[in-house]
Amino acid sequence: MTTGTIPPAAVVADPGRGVPRRRRRDGLAALGFLSPSIVTFLVFVFAPTAGVLYLSFYDWNLLSDGEFVGLANFDRLVHDERLLGVYGSTAYMAVAILAVNVVAGLLLAVLLETRMPRWLRGFFRLSFLFPFVVSASAVALIWRFLLNKDLGLVNWALGLAGVDRIDWLGSSAFAPVSVILVNSWKTIGFSILVYIAGLQAIPDALKEAAIVDGANAWTRFWRITFPMLSPTIFFLVVINTINSFQIFAEPRVLTQGGPGDASRTIVEYLYDRAFGDFDLGYASAIGITFMLVLIVLTAIQFRLSRRWTFYE
Repeated sequence: MTTGTIPPAAVVADPGRGVPRRRRRDGLAALGFLSPSIVTFLVFVFAPTAGVLYLSFYDWNLLSDGEFVGLANFDRLVHDERLLGVYGSTAYMAVAILAVNVVAGLLLAVLLETRMPRWLRGFFRLSFLFPFVVSASAVALIWRFLLNKDLGLVNWALGLAGVDRIDWLGSSAFAPVSVILVNSWKTIGFSILVYIAGLQAIPDALKEAAIVDGANAWTRFWRITFPMLSPTIFFLVVINTINSFQIFAEPRVLTQGGPGDASRTIVEYLYDRAFGDFDLGYASAIGITFMLVLIVLTAIQFRLSRRWTFYE
């Protein structure tokens, strides 16, 4: 019977020994992938915001050296009665645009998801999406011709129906309506596209089970479609709120903010103060407060969304 030597016990490596190194490697990889976004944020968001905050404490007209004035520009905001009116007109148009995009966009998306020939569905989707990819200035120029009081096709069509001509762009009552109409017509395609994606993500099994249980179309929409679509609705509410409060091209091209300030937005007012009056310090103060308003509105929306947003 032969005997052999027993090999020495193998040294078992500590399994946790390489964890810090692996985590460090994963962290560096993640930082590498995120670096383009980080650089973009720092250069195009953080740096301009910091610059605007810096300028808000100065009186500067682009031509001379700036003079430090402290909080004087923010004190002017409190006493600027015109600014309050511009905020009011901006809020009126923004809320209307938000309602059109969220409500009408949902209705149109549901209609587009009903049974129809594929070519017809594709035609409608392209028709709604095409204005969204066109320049806002080009869209506004086209609608400026269509809404012309004397030569516009809209008044011509209304005349065939026996309706008197409407001064769409020169009336304080209809100028904001024109801005709402044009901006909604341009941007609703994005909401429809997002809604369609959300509708297609709803499992068919839920709808089929509801049909088997005898639920009608309205019950299926209210009990299944709306709850499952609530995250999409919340996303569109936030995005459309921010975008609608920042509209500039449509009122600038259509009405130049008039008559008076009836269709003037806060971004347009800021632009006029900065590059019309060369009062960059005051314009920067307006921009800072406007940013804070949007942050507060977004925070409120996130807070209220807990009551009605359903996450699967």
